[in-house]
Amino acid sequence: MHRRRSGRYGWFVRVALWALVILGLAVSALLVSILGGSMIWTLGGAHGLDVAGVAATTARPAETVDVGNGWGHYGGDPGGRRYSTARRINVDNVDRLAPVWEYRTGDMTARADHMGQAATEGTPILVGEALIFCTPFNEVIALDPVTGTERWRFDPGIDLGQDPANQFVCRGVAHWRDADSLATCTNRIFMGTNDARLIAIDAATGNRCAGFGVNGEVRIDPGMPLVWPGEFQITSPPVTVGDTVVVGSAISDNARVVAPAGSVRAFDTRTGAPRWEWDPIPRTVSEPAAPSWQGSQPPREGHANAWAPLAVDEERGLVFIPTSSPSPDFFGGLRPGDNRHANSVVALEAATGRVRWSFQTVHHDVWDYDLPAQPGLYSVWRDGRLHDVVAQVTKTGLVFVLDRDTGEPFLPVEERSVPQTGATGEWLSSTQPFPVATPPVVPNRLTPNDAFGLTWFDRMHCRRQIEDAHSEGLFTPPSERGTLLYPFTGGGANWGGAAYDPTRNLLVINMNSIAHHVQLIPTERVEEARKVFHDQEVSAQTGAPFGMKRQLLLSPLGIPCTPLPWGVLAAVDLASGDIIWRRPLGEIAGAALGLPSYGGPIVTAGGLVFIGATVDDTLRAFDVATGEQLWSWLLPAAGQATPMTYVREGRQYLVIYAGGNPTAYGRLGDTVLAFAVD
Repeated sequence: MHRRRSGRYGWFVRVALWALVILGLAVSALLVSILGGSMIWTLGGAHGLDVAGVAATTARPAETVDVGNGWGHYGGDPGGRRYSTARRINVDNVDRLAPVWEYRTGDMTARADHMGQAATEGTPILVGEALIFCTPFNEVIALDPVTGTERWRFDPGIDLGQDPANQFVCRGVAHWRDADSLATCTNRIFMGTNDARLIAIDAATGNRCAGFGVNGEVRIDPGMPLVWPGEFQITSPPVTVGDTVVVGSAISDNARVVAPAGSVRAFDTRTGAPRWEWDPIPRTVSEPAAPSWQGSQPPREGHANAWAPLAVDEERGLVFIPTSSPSPDFFGGLRPGDNRHANSVVALEAATGRVRWSFQTVHHDVWDYDLPAQPGLYSVWRDGRLHDVVAQVTKTGLVFVLDRDTGEPFLPVEERSVPQTGATGEWLSSTQPFPVATPPVVPNRLTPNDAFGLTWFDRMHCRRQIEDAHSEGLFTPPSERGTLLYPFTGGGANWGGAAYDPTRNLLVINMNSIAHHVQLIPTERVEEARKVFHDQEVSAQTGAPFGMKRQLLLSPLGIPCTPLPWGVLAAVDLASGDIIWRRPLGEIAGAALGLPSYGGPIVTAGGLVFIGATVDDTLRAFDVATGEQLWSWLLPAAGQATPMTYVREGRQYLVIYAGGNPTAYGRLGDTVLAFAVD
């Protein structure tokens, strides 16, 4: 038996209900007065960090920034900057931004029975004269970028009965152009599917590229029988480099120790023939990472997969892989050692799959602190010259900035001692890596005095929960007593990642600030726990001595026990590591309290940050220099996807796929919406 990861986001429904209570009872004014009328004070004062600093002073000469008004990749470019040089929408006219077209996919009617399992997280790309995106059910649709008119539509017919562990998700597609102009399917769209296929279709027609694999597709073999069909998926877009297409995978957490390998796979872009396969877990003692896996040889564990988007440096011929935790998440006693290459940024040679370098952000993960987002390949202006870096945002709220050629820290990192009070049989790393220059973007230590509540009773209940749990700050090990994970396993940062303003050296990132309560359950008591905690996430972690129970730390009213804001938007100067500004992201009844968010930001040369992501169904624009909110628009459904922008016929368009996420409890829908200045 298994249980999907609904526990990661189930608290969103309570946040939504709380919002309705506030609206109905008109207590938002009381909240604002109690909190001093300003959530800016709460964010900065409560945790001892400045909310707004000075603008970044390390701005580079404008001529060193490349130009381009398209959006040809999931992250804007192969390195995931999520930056556009378009400036027709800017700080002076953004207040005139309004919808100019919308397109409905029809999923709300045609697949109404499955929308409760579908998360709309897709970002379109611009390919020639077509805007191309995928639905959560892996339909690929091409639209006219000026009018939103449908040009073609492709349906791979995925298995809708697979019970996907990570919901039905398709975050995006990849484009590849064959240098041979006489070849068939010269312009190809690649997509990974929820039922583990890699498909190539013609960007001009939407037809399958027959010469790729078998009838335009390659079926991915997970390497072992699955516990259920939805245990193994592909949810993030492939990447291409040269004539190679590379894809990761998403694998259900906490089901078992002996689980599918988290291999990254590469194929020939023309034929679909396998090129290479890289397993983050060393399966032979001769591999360099083998000494850090001290359990069974070869290791029996699986995962360490790359479920988040990958990044590409075409000039260096490198693919950058963000890996996850090994199986299972919350007990690692069967895999002693740091478990190198898990929870790491790994640079692979795109031609061979050979590891060029690797940097681990969490040693021996027992907290589900996967690397959840695309590594960002940026050029930082410092000391009068450009430095090519990789910036990785994390679930822990930490930001790591590494040299792109070596993997050595560009901004300093140090090892710090962490709690060692693990469960019986556990193995723990005595230290963990922490950035020195950049403080955590969200807090990571929770005390009883931090307990939040709408009422005195609420707050006292939260205080007792915090007092009763094992909580020694970040990296407190899971326990039979129950441990607080703060930030929770959804972040900090998540799959939406970050955006980078190359003219200011500013990394813009949204993060969550709530807590999980995780409890280890002896194997012989797991079935009993499932009956007692039937409405919570209980997983067996089959093969380990402990199962687990995970739930959000909530008050009796269903409100997070952690202090406001629960979601922030921040900007970090990558030259110095300073946090330049932080703001609550998301509103309740007009008050900027800060709500949890999924989806990411983009930045434009018009001086703007655009982001949806929050459960209040709103798309917003902020001044990138100061973090001041300049514009907002209520969407027809939650915009829990990353927007994109492009210029056509002299006009700049801003596009977001608004469909929501049922486990995040934003409003559901199936609308692609385009905005422009009138």
